[in-house]
Amino acid sequence: MTMQPLMNTYNRMSVAFDYGQGAWIYDTDGHKYLDALCGIAVTGLGHAHPAITKAISEQAGKLIHCSNLYSIPLQQELAAKLASVSGMDNVFFGNSGAEANEAAIKIARRYGHNRGVDKPTIIVMENSFHGRTLATLSATGNRAIQAGFEPLVSGFVRAPFNNLDAIRQIASNNNDVVAILVEPIQGEGGIHVPSNEYLEQLRAICDENDWLLMLDEVQTGNGRTGKYFAYQHTSIMPDVVTTAKGLGNGFPIGACLARGAAAEVFGPGNHGTTYGGSPLACATALAVVNTIVEDKLCEHAASLGQYILDGFHIQLADAPYVKEIRGKGLMIGIELTDAGTELAVLAKVKGILLNITGGGRVVRLLPPLIMSQNEADLMIHTVSKLIRIYAGDEADA
Repeated sequence: MTMQPLMNTYNRMSVAFDYGQGAWIYDTDGHKYLDALCGIAVTGLGHAHPAITKAISEQAGKLIHCSNLYSIPLQQELAAKLASVSGMDNVFFGNSGAEANEAAIKIARRYGHNRGVDKPTIIVMENSFHGRTLATLSATGNRAIQAGFEPLVSGFVRAPFNNLDAIRQIASNNNDVVAILVEPIQGEGGIHVPSNEYLEQLRAICDENDWLLMLDEVQTGNGRTGKYFAYQHTSIMPDVVTTAKGLGNGFPIGACLARGAAAEVFGPGNHGTTYGGSPLACATALAVVNTIVEDKLCEHAASLGQYILDGFHIQLADAPYVKEIRGKGLMIGIELTDAGTELAVLAKVKGILLNITGGGRVVRLLPPLIMSQNEADLMIHTVSKLIRIYAGDEADA
């Protein structure tokens, strides 16, 4: 048997893409697909957005990389822009969401040691997803992706998502806790939206115990939920926010934002990166942030997202095999009563890109922030029909 040159780490579909335009992407055979997944919440501005193409082209012709041993003006500019839209104090740039979460974990641990806690512990949630490095893998609440990589990194204690009593119970029994790390909406776990008071109560618990509240907005950030960051749907401010995915619209960049005491934890030599915050990455991300803000794409995501949710509720109102339709902004999940793992393949055949998460039962839709209402109508109609076909409720025409 001939060994393939690529490591066997992905169960890839039998399609390869050649180019994209807006909400559409075209394969090497010329077939087009409505991209309702955005590379898993990455290409929020769609494909080949002119502002992003211009930023990459112009910066690539000037300077792609220089070490963080030197000042990088574009990094300063991007940090100031993110601080402005978030209300946070400062930023560390990496290359991915996992790296951003690694930085957050290190902030929490050093924060704890500075307070005399020998074994700083972070509360994380069941069904969460924080990355695939050893620390973020250990923080993730998915046993399937942890299996075989033991020993896991210690220093995490787990609680059910959207369960404040469980957090209070941990607070009363564990003196080593220094932080909570939580997704405002669980994406990989199945688009789970917590109660309206969840983040506000977590903030109160952290304040009572002198803990850091750290929000993983790798997927929910950059306009995805109808605000620039999902916590901005509430009145609270976190101590740490991580983001990536939509920040670069496909160009690798991650960011760990901090505020107050958390912003003062790192000093020179405490953390670093070779590629993070390169001139090219920062020029690209600046174009992304400016476009989201100037084109009012957060507001568009909020209104279009509600339109899509309403559309699915109408189209699937009488479907007994649909357990729940939920979401916020352009982060939408349709939970089925039975596994629907093959729906992604069926959708691809019908010209829609989506994926199935939440244990194989949740159809996850993460369409671009630039999606039109006509494209949304097409997505609603096609996905609803596919679910009915998959459930045997309707014949495939």
